Amino acid sequence: MSFSTDRRKFLQTTAAAGMGFWVTGSVEAAASKSPNEQIQVGCIGVGGKGKSDVEDMSKFGKIFALCDVDATTLEGMKKAYKTEHNFADFREMLDKLGDRIDAVTVSIPDHNHAVAASKAMRLGKHVYCQKPLTHSIWEARRLGEIAKETGVATQMGNQFTAHNPMRKAAHQIREGQLGTVKEVHIWTDRPVWPQGESRPPSKPVPATLNWECWIGPAPFRPYADGYHPFKWRGWWDFGTGALGDMACHTCNLPFMALNMRDPVSVEAECAEHNRDSYPPRSKIKFEFPKLGERPAFTMYWYDGGNKPATELFKGVTLTTKGDNNKEIPPPCQSGVLLIGDKATMYAAGDYAEEGIQIVGDVKELDVEYPRSPGHQKEWFIAMRDPKKPAMSNFPNYAGPLTETILLGNLAVYKRGKVEWDPVNLKPLNDPSLMKIVHPKFRDGYEV
Repeated sequence: MSFSTDRRKFLQTTAAAGMGFWVTGSVEAAASKSPNEQIQVGCIGVGGKGKSDVEDMSKFGKIFALCDVDATTLEGMKKAYKTEHNFADFREMLDKLGDRIDAVTVSIPDHNHAVAASKAMRLGKHVYCQKPLTHSIWEARRLGEIAKETGVATQMGNQFTAHNPMRKAAHQIREGQLGTVKEVHIWTDRPVWPQGESRPPSKPVPATLNWECWIGPAPFRPYADGYHPFKWRGWWDFGTGALGDMACHTCNLPFMALNMRDPVSVEAECAEHNRDSYPPRSKIKFEFPKLGERPAFTMYWYDGGNKPATELFKGVTLTTKGDNNKEIPPPCQSGVLLIGDKATMYAAGDYAEEGIQIVGDVKELDVEYPRSPGHQKEWFIAMRDPKKPAMSNFPNYAGPLTETILLGNLAVYKRGKVEWDPVNLKPLNDPSLMKIVHPKFRDGYEV
């Protein structure tokens, strides 16, 4: 632990001296030529999104260790990055290499995020964790607290937080571009995996899969097709459904613009479900009270083919490209609509990347906003200089955003309305929901 702390101080000192990562007079990153100056990264989960995370991190640091429960996946990445340190269990990786790794990526199913991230932070490791930050609301709050306690650099993998046009739009809203925002509508084309189904029949665990490590803190169940490597998102024990998967992206704009935290109630309309698999579609209504200078507003979420009423898009002319390059009029497949008393803003795409349009008799505001040097680059800069945290850091952004989003799943579980205490993280009208707010973990796994 002392070696790890000394190494972190050394990396920050070399940055202050203008070595390695920093380029004089700029926030641009450069590859370090000295092995002692390189950030050494341990990557937990290296298939799927984890594969691209490893590639992204290799541009700024040294991929020092890899961890994956799937031996076939691990073997392929081990050859690609020529790593000597390779593991199936992230706990073993962190215990054995805790004094040699500077930073950790967490790109595994949602239910394992908090356990891996918290252990890494307590060992003094900087942590990049895929979205949603956690599987439960309590875990999101706790990771933010641990990040503050340890002082490590953190970032959630909602990469388009660094999308400068989205940042500009958020700051325009802050400066009154739309007037007072009363309604926010957010929709997605997810789920694209099965939901609302019964459990598949159990099967023998493949020889290449460490099922014990894959299950991690969740209640144990036999292996079956339909969990690994992708369809886990639709199961309550492992994933967070369409809302958890995509809202960390699609809610970015309103969260940044409206300080979209601390809702006091949430209400869901959805099909009956067995509370084992998420329902195939839902509509969710969030009520946000006045918070500081922010007026009260209502946010509506739609998934599984549900979308806002077409009359809300009056005056919107922005079209997007869909399947087979076909033009899609508003509303597009995924997007955001913010309705103010002066104007409306339409942001198309999962990340506002397909265009942003302001509708109304208003002049577009020229505003100052923090430009991003690039998503992953923000995290590496924060490691070198704690005074420059990544935008989507755990305590101030990723944690509160995840808390807000996952509250919607409480209402989906209940199939009704939940009155919420955002300070103490308690459902006021249904204490039985605490098992979703703060689930129990299997022995050997803790946050």
